[in-house]
Amino acid sequence: MANDIQDRDEQATTAAAANTSQPLPKGVVLGKDGKPCRSCTAGADFAAWTSQAKTMTALSTGKPVPAVKKRRDCPPDVVALGRSSWTLLHSIAATYPEKPTPSEQSDVISFMKLFSKLYPCWVCAEDFQEYIERKQIKAGSRDEFGNWLCEAHNGVNKKLGKKTFDCSRWLERWRDGWKDGSCD
Repeated sequence: MANDIQDRDEQATTAAAANTSQPLPKGVVLGKDGKPCRSCTAGADFAAWTSQAKTMTALSTGKPVPAVKKRRDCPPDVVALGRSSWTLLHSIAATYPEKPTPSEQSDVISFMKLFSKLYPCWVCAEDFQEYIERKQIKAGSRDEFGNWLCEAHNGVNKKLGKKTFDCSRWLERWRDGWKDGSCD
């Protein structure tokens, strides 16, 4: 997934550079509308792009662009969106029934497929859809679904060069709390 994400990142950046007079800063991903995508770009990379755009505007108009105080309630970047999404998904897995009915299994599978289609970062969405095609969603029990989700998350972490999580501890992390009592 990470190589796919990096390849799409590079393709999007290259396409943007071809359509603008200035190359986009590294890490800026274009949306399908051809504009930089906040949901697919890290906040620092998006800020670099806007700074570049403001500089170009100031140079072309001869007028300085007024400074604006940075707000905290801005749209989420790819990092915040990912962190929040994984928290939601793991929390769903943690409360999923130990012995789900066929209807509950169908619901969670449908939800995951729909989630992968509606995810705001199109690069991430396509990557997750491909993952679901390769590794079918396992929803026969809480443990089965939680482990499937943990492995999916680890796949993304590997591609992004992040540490992976010991999936044997997913219930501790997302449902029961750490055995050392640090969550009590």
